[in-house]
Amino acid sequence: MSPAVLQEEATNRSVQQIEDGYGWFNNTPLESPMTSPGSSRPPSPTMYNSFDASLVEKIKARIDSKDKFFSLEFFPPRTKSGAVNLLSRFDRMRAGNPLFIDVTWHPAGDPAGDSETSSMMIAHTAVEYVGVESMLHMTCVGSSKDEITSYLSKAKNLGLRNILALRGDLPNIDAKWEFDPNKFNFATDLVKHIREFFHEYFTICVAGYPTGHPEAEAYEDDLIHLKSKVDAGADFIITQLFFKPSTFKKFVDDCRAIGINCPIIPGIMPIQSYDSLRHIVKLSKLEVPDEIKEIIEPLKGNDDAIRNFGIHQTTQMIRELFMSGYAPGIHFYTLNREVATTAILKKVGLWSDIKKPLPWRLSADPARTEEEIRPIFWTNRSKSYIHRTRHWDEFPNGRWGTSDSPAFGELKDYYLFYLASQSPKSDLLAMWGEELTCEQNVWDVFDNYITGEPNSKGVKVIRTPWCDEELNAETHLIKDKLSKFNKMGILTINSQPSANGVPSSDPVLGWGPSNGYVYQKAYLEFFTCE
Repeated sequence: MSPAVLQEEATNRSVQQIEDGYGWFNNTPLESPMTSPGSSRPPSPTMYNSFDASLVEKIKARIDSKDKFFSLEFFPPRTKSGAVNLLSRFDRMRAGNPLFIDVTWHPAGDPAGDSETSSMMIAHTAVEYVGVESMLHMTCVGSSKDEITSYLSKAKNLGLRNILALRGDLPNIDAKWEFDPNKFNFATDLVKHIREFFHEYFTICVAGYPTGHPEAEAYEDDLIHLKSKVDAGADFIITQLFFKPSTFKKFVDDCRAIGINCPIIPGIMPIQSYDSLRHIVKLSKLEVPDEIKEIIEPLKGNDDAIRNFGIHQTTQMIRELFMSGYAPGIHFYTLNREVATTAILKKVGLWSDIKKPLPWRLSADPARTEEEIRPIFWTNRSKSYIHRTRHWDEFPNGRWGTSDSPAFGELKDYYLFYLASQSPKSDLLAMWGEELTCEQNVWDVFDNYITGEPNSKGVKVIRTPWCDEELNAETHLIKDKLSKFNKMGILTINSQPSANGVPSSDPVLGWGPSNGYVYQKAYLEFFTCE
């Protein structure tokens, strides 16, 4: 296709997209008249934010409704404590309602293993316990069909439904790649393999390079290679990072001109420090525009100033991409950091509170999509409940099981890395006390947690052995009554205030579709002497 024709198509596209303008600021979630088959659940206004639909269905629904979205990329940490911290970050950033997160894959680090720090387990934990849609990176070069099939089968068994199919680097980064007909050589091979053996179970994403892959002979050749990945069955594209909106716009126009019609999501990395920018640019073999270098160089050594510039520069770029209509959403390369990304999301209006379809936090595991009943006493302990019931193939439908149910059995492995306390032992001792002299010491810990009052050492108690999170908002409604119980030695560990016709939009007790009402019984669980 000639440059003149490409330019004409780009112009037509721009006119229509500018007419759309900032419509994304005013869009509300797509309404759905549907009720899940076999479920008593009411019609959900957030169907495409639920886990019933596939990721590509959600993306297309958001595009059709012009409802912009964001997603986040993280990499597995090297240590167990790093894994705990990363999952805490997932919890915090989940509050902004990302459409999905993805977890990178490092062949040299046993990414499909069962350790706390493997890519597979981090992604699985995000789905199962954090309740966020997750996509697993998977590289294939140098791997056999049996190896890749085993990875994909394990991912499926762990409830993962989304794969970012990549060629990647050889496990030995110093080795020179040579074509091997008995192994995977290109990302296209992986896409074909997934579709052949797993059909439509996985949503498949592939990588796009707005300035061409660094190993490609020419930009045009790389576009043709990208088209082969899409033709093989890829559902959407996430791009490598770039620094100018015009780079992404040209890339999208060039993709559309050769028949690549799937969603293309821009990948953006906020500039957060001089060293991280230099490192990423070296790995990705990208050129930093002179106008950015001229600002960054004088700020070398002042990471706060560089991060502030990065927030401003990224915010402006996203606004231009949204205003032009080229970007349906934004994918953030977070570098496992949250401050800059969260600030940008709030500036562009993408950070939004999650609407609760049910009173508890949902798991993103597809095996749990029909789950709509849980015991009251597990409402605020969703991670423990999910772990206890992880082997169930059917979930409660209104009648609870017998006392020998897994949910009531001894939880011998409770302190797995995703359930263990997020606080160091020294912090816990500061909150709970170094020594126990009488029963009153224990009562005071519980009362301090409920009331928010500092203990005798001036330390606020924000954790108990039964709750590793700060006090739930609804508990504040009854904390004075709970305090009286705890001061008498009736030690409360779980509670629920009553609700009689509270609007479903209520910021504390509300859940479910709008214009509904919440009714719930008061509940109290406690320790006391015989």
